[in-house]
Amino acid sequence: MPQFAYSARAADGRKVDGVLEAGDTNALAEALAAQGLLLVRAETKVATNADAGGGALAALLGERITATDLIFFCRQLATLLKAGVPLLRSLHGLEESATKRRFARVLAALRAELESGRELSASMKKQPDVFSNYMVSTVRVGEVTGRLPEAFMGLHAQLSFERENREAVRTALRYPSFVLAALFAVNLFVIPAFANAYRSFKAELPPLTKLLIAVSNFFVEHGWLLAAAAIGGAVALAAWLRTPAGRRVRDRVLLAAPIVGPLIHKASLARFTKSFALATKAGVPVVDALAVAVETTGNVVIAERIATMRAAAERGESLARAARATGVFTPTVLQMIAVGEETGALDDMMNEVAEHFQREVDHAIKSLGAQIEPLLILVLGGLILVFALGVFLPMWDLSRVAIK
Repeated sequence: MPQFAYSARAADGRKVDGVLEAGDTNALAEALAAQGLLLVRAETKVATNADAGGGALAALLGERITATDLIFFCRQLATLLKAGVPLLRSLHGLEESATKRRFARVLAALRAELESGRELSASMKKQPDVFSNYMVSTVRVGEVTGRLPEAFMGLHAQLSFERENREAVRTALRYPSFVLAALFAVNLFVIPAFANAYRSFKAELPPLTKLLIAVSNFFVEHGWLLAAAAIGGAVALAAWLRTPAGRRVRDRVLLAAPIVGPLIHKASLARFTKSFALATKAGVPVVDALAVAVETTGNVVIAERIATMRAAAERGESLARAARATGVFTPTVLQMIAVGEETGALDDMMNEVAEHFQREVDHAIKSLGAQIEPLLILVLGGLILVFALGVFLPMWDLSRVAIK
């Protein structure tokens, strides 16, 4: 649906400019009339062919919204809101100072949604390619509690933390990725050359060498088919994972993974406890705080287990007992929840729990390389040994054939 930049007149003659989403100018005029405004002028602002072409060109040129852009956005918006600048004015200022046209269009769309009466979280939810469910849920917590600046500061800290973790994972996987790429290149270019040499001598080859040559021939002859199947499978898998059933299966598999599972578990609990602490500190009842905080976990399986805490709390059970029934919290965390509930300092204790989980995730990410290095060395060493034996073992027989 296109967005229109419009000029209108209020009943007192005051001029009003803004941006609003509507099916056409007639729908725009009706929407403004419902607000007591008379449409004077309107022009399409978003979703025109020029804008679509510009957006496609920007995507081709690499003008995508990165994690760094979102981190700066959260930090700047939190600072503006904390200084008392209204939300609409803050977004307008960030839109004018945006260095990427695509991000400026995103902020303009957010302003238009806000001007039409929608909440910020609902506006962000309409752009899932930019704002994740976690960001939307956290902003929702900030809106419910009336502590939007704190919510954006928390997002800034969490997104920065996750970016550092991703960089650590990429660093740990960089070396094995290069080795695998080199082995793939050997399979496509080096082994066929050796195969031609072996064929010219008409010598009997070992089974391992025959296997390597057969695999290499298959990749050379059907590589395009494999690439097309891989791309098609990746697209289909990505589409399925966006469905509720696919997301549930994905989250269950990730939690069961030997190394990644504990990290995701702790990161999800850190998000939940941080949001829950923010809500309870603002005076939101425990039942309502559980309802809004559970959406920030980022994992469907854990969210479903924690959601049972709300039903238990509604029945009058203690929060510590309800948390124990979920089976997702460690005994130490359960003790901290019980102490916080008894002393009336539940929000402080939940903050401590969140920091505890974040420290554990940070430590686990930093030691990730040491955890997977032995396995990688074993796997890569085995692959290199297979390639070396398959290529060089026949040379003993070939040397005797050449001498004869």
